[in-house]
Amino acid sequence: MAKNQHSSSVSVPQNYEGIVNLITRDYAGLSPGYQQIARFFTQNPNVIALESINAIAEKCGVHPSSLVRFAQNLGYSGFKQLQGVFQTRLATAAPGFRERISALESELSRNVSHGNKGFLKDLVVRDMAALQGLLESVPEEALSAAAKFLTTAQTVFIAGQLRSEPLALLLRYLLTMLHRRVILLDPAGGLAPEMAQTMGERDVLVSIAFRHYAKEVVSITEIAAASGTPVIAITDSQLSPLAKEARVLFTVPEDEYSFSRSLAAPMCLVQCLATATAAVLQPNREAAPRIPSVTEIARDQKARLPKPPRVPGKRSSQ
Repeated sequence: MAKNQHSSSVSVPQNYEGIVNLITRDYAGLSPGYQQIARFFTQNPNVIALESINAIAEKCGVHPSSLVRFAQNLGYSGFKQLQGVFQTRLATAAPGFRERISALESELSRNVSHGNKGFLKDLVVRDMAALQGLLESVPEEALSAAAKFLTTAQTVFIAGQLRSEPLALLLRYLLTMLHRRVILLDPAGGLAPEMAQTMGERDVLVSIAFRHYAKEVVSITEIAAASGTPVIAITDSQLSPLAKEARVLFTVPEDEYSFSRSLAAPMCLVQCLATATAAVLQPNREAAPRIPSVTEIARDQKARLPKPPRVPGKRSSQ
């Protein structure tokens, strides 16, 4: 029975944040079909606000009647009432992903290209839009909390596989350059879950996964939660299996599931986390925080090495 038949529509959320919280709370108990709709709604709010029910259903891969029943299951009278909440959000929010793309494409229209250069232009425009969205969506409080965990943890564990592996590798490199103790839980050797069993409350796990979520990363995140290890999650949605275990959650929504899904925005986020960590570790530095490179560290170590004693009577070789 639909919820609207036994509850007043006044009691349902009247803002977007409330809808997302409601969906997140009930997500695990939804049917697979409703979960598919829920993911689409939370990741494409502007599409829900602007397009017809038939167009939304086609993009979501379901029948329009399923959207009506989904809205009623949440407690709304029908799809129109639910859509109205998304339209209110759009009227008061900053431009969404598609609107940013449209503006950027208009701005870059003088550089219209075809063929392979056209592919490049399309990717660059989407990356610029995604980066603008990242700037608007990441709160200062989350960055500060993550930096505190990364600076105080005894060991930083990092889990990221499949398409997320480059992010995990970059974060390991940057934190290692900051002289943090880092362990990458990669799938090599098949020991990642066993290594994760060594995590404790004084450590921290950075867990990175986007749809379709790497099963081993999800498993490692659950191991961390069970052992009391704080989790910093970088994922695509509040409905991600990583989200429920996260002490600090960063969501980087993806507009579509295509082969060319970009890592520009999450890569920028990883760099920001490392820089925020450097800032905590370098409190007395007047200039911007720095993350040294391998070359710089090797050069500094060489400069600190004592010069060998000069043997009397021995001439230096030319």
